[in-house]
Amino acid sequence: MASRIPQLQSKVTQASQVVAKNGGSYYKLLLEQNRHYIQEPPTIEKCQSLAKQLFYTRLASIPLRYNSFLKDLDYVKNIVKNRHDLNIEDVGIGALFGLECFAWFWGGEIVGRGFTFTGYYV
Repeated sequence: MASRIPQLQSKVTQASQVVAKNGGSYYKLLLEQNRHYIQEPPTIEKCQSLAKQLFYTRLASIPLRYNSFLKDLDYVKNIVKNRHDLNIEDVGIGALFGLECFAWFWGGEIVGRGFTFTGYYV
């Protein structure tokens, strides 16, 4: 493991040199390509105004998202009510979805603890 540290350091050095050499031109290109999103003049008041617009726009979208959630919930209720009509493919997709949710939760817990396996005997 210790022998890999110099290799890792050289890779990091190479990557930082590439970023230092090409970072400025990439930044300018990115700003030029997205010029239509930039508000002029770039003042604090304009930023605060845009933040308020974003907040209230998202607040106004809650009823639409709530209605969509209710439709999805009705769909799930209908599936549970008619579960005898399910085939093995639908059950497998549901099981994989549940497994994926569990895996994301478990991975998030590990990342949140700083990549430590506290309480687990590995």
